[in-house]
Amino acid sequence: MRLRGWLAVALLGASAPAAAQSLRPPAPAVAGSELTISLMTMGVGVRVWELFGHNAILVEDRSRGTAVAYNYGMFDFRQENFLWRFIQGRMRYWMEGFDLASTLEIYRRANRSVWVQELNLSPSQRVALRDFLEWNERPENRYYRYDYYRDNCSTRVRDALDRIIGGRLRAQTDTIRTGHTYRFHTERLTSSDPLLYTGLLVGLAQPADRRLTAWDEMFLPLELRAWIRHVKVPDAAGGEAPLVSSERVLFEASQPDPPSTPPHWFLGYLVIGLLLGSGLWWLGSHAAGNGWQGKGFVFLAVLWTFITGVSGGMLAFFWAFTDHAVAYRNENLFQANLLAVPLIVLIPALKRKADWAQRPAVGLAVLIALVSLLGVFVKILPAFYQDNVELLALAVPANLGLAAGVVTAARRLKA
Repeated sequence: MRLRGWLAVALLGASAPAAAQSLRPPAPAVAGSELTISLMTMGVGVRVWELFGHNAILVEDRSRGTAVAYNYGMFDFRQENFLWRFIQGRMRYWMEGFDLASTLEIYRRANRSVWVQELNLSPSQRVALRDFLEWNERPENRYYRYDYYRDNCSTRVRDALDRIIGGRLRAQTDTIRTGHTYRFHTERLTSSDPLLYTGLLVGLAQPADRRLTAWDEMFLPLELRAWIRHVKVPDAAGGEAPLVSSERVLFEASQPDPPSTPPHWFLGYLVIGLLLGSGLWWLGSHAAGNGWQGKGFVFLAVLWTFITGVSGGMLAFFWAFTDHAVAYRNENLFQANLLAVPLIVLIPALKRKADWAQRPAVGLAVLIALVSLLGVFVKILPAFYQDNVELLALAVPANLGLAAGVVTAARRLKA
C-alpha cells in the first residue's frame, strides 16, 4: 500500500506540468480574425423610398456572437420639421445598426431580396472598419445631410469601404464611363409609377443629365453590388485578389427585377399633348355659345394653366431657394412657368365677356406659346442639354393649343 501510495504521488507529480500547461490560456489570435465584413444589398420594394434598393455593411463578430447590419439613410416622417427640411433639400438622416436576424425578417416580409458579399479585408482593416462604424453610430456622430444622389445610404457605404482599402475602390472605378445619367436610372426605376415618373421628369433639371462614372453610379445599391466585383486589393502573397471573396443569397424575392433601361414613352406623351392642344383649340372655337363647349374650354384651360403655373412656381422655388442641386437650371421652365397663373382668373372672365380680360388673356396665352417654342429652339445650343424631350412632346402642343383656343374664343366672344 505504501509503495502504491508513493507511486501514485510520483505519477501525479510527473503529470502536473502537463496539466498546468493544458490550463494555460491559448495564444491570442490575430486581432480582427474573428470578424467577417460583408456588403449587404437589399432589392427594390414597392414604396417610393424602396424603388432604388438599399444596402448596409454587415459585421459578424464570432468572439461576441453578434451580427450587426449598419444602415445609412435612416429617416422618420415624424421627425421634427421633416417636411420643411425635405422641401428645402436639407434632410437630416442618420446611421444605425440592427441585428442581422431582425433585419432579414423585415426584408422577407417586404418581399425584397437580400444578398451578402463577403469582403477580402485584412484583419486590421476589419477592426478599423468595425471601430469606425461603432463610432459613427454614436448619437453625436450618426446624423448627416442627406442627398438622394450624392450622399445617400449607398454612397456612405461606398465611401466607408473605399477609406478602409486606401482609396482603391474609387481609383479603379472613377475613370470608367458608364454612359448613364442620374435621370436614366431614375426613370427606369420609377417606370412602374407613371405619375411619379412624370413628376420627376418635370422636376429633374440639367444636373440629372451629367454622364456618370462607375464611381458615381454606385449611388444605387444594386450598382455598388455589381461594380464592387471588379475591384482588386493586395493579397498576402504580394499580388492582387478580388475584393469580393464570396457571395451568398440570404433571401430571394418573388417579384421581378427592375427594368434595365427606361421606358420609351415619347409617343404616349406626344399623343396626350396633341389631344390636349387640339381639344383646347376646338373648345375655344366653340366657346361663344351657352353649350357645354364653353364650360369645357374654361375647365380644361384653367386646369392646364393651374398645373403649369403651379409647377413653374415650384421649379423656380427649388432653383432659387433650396439645396436641391439636381433641380437647378431647369429647362422645363420654358414649358411650365408663372406666366400661366393669371390665366386662371382671366379665362373665366373672358368667357363672361369681360372687356378688361380679353387683351391680357390673349397676350399671355400667345406669350406662353412663344416661350414654349423657344424651349425647343434653344436645344440647338450646347448649354441646353437637358433630356426633356418627352415633356416637350406633352407641353408644346398643349401650350400652342391653349393659345389658339384663347385667341379664337376671344374673337368669337367679341363678335
